Amino acid sequence: MRIIGGTYKGKQIIAPKNLPVRPTTDFAKEGLFNILNNKVDFEGLTVLDLFCGTGNISLEFASRGAQKIYAIDKHSPCLYFVKDTAKALKLNSIITDRADVFKYLEKSHSTYDVIFADPPYELENIAQIHDLVFTHKLLNEGGWLIIEHGQRTDLSSKKNYVETRKYGNVHFSFFAQSLE
Repeated sequence: MRIIGGTYKGKQIIAPKNLPVRPTTDFAKEGLFNILNNKVDFEGLTVLDLFCGTGNISLEFASRGAQKIYAIDKHSPCLYFVKDTAKALKLNSIITDRADVFKYLEKSHSTYDVIFADPPYELENIAQIHDLVFTHKLLNEGGWLIIEHGQRTDLSSKKNYVETRKYGNVHFSFFAQSLE
């Protein structure tokens, strides 16, 4: 995997093979960030990266100038890798936290500009991520929830749905916190 934009554009990141992850492909990540380029100003963003795995998405946001990125995963080896990689690149904006994503969302009192979730595709309650984010009002006005999922998941009936983009086997569903 590589960082595709920002300060560390082109930097290769090699994750250990023993991590229980399926990193977002560079092709899909490039498509995602091309869309985000038209929706957000990366400078100063507060981002929540759920099921962060290798930190692929967190590192991309940090490289592009996001102010704070909270990387959440329940697997300690993943978080150690993210923390060590961020430290090596002097990306102090990434904060890791070991937690169950669903419990984290239920207890969170913070708000974010972008929430990105990359759960295991076979996870049965993927839609619950959306429900928790909007029920607990975790997005700032004008904020975005992006859920990565496989082709069998359809989130288009959920409130605040904007669109789904497909990149090979990777699907991104976008939800907007409307300005009130």
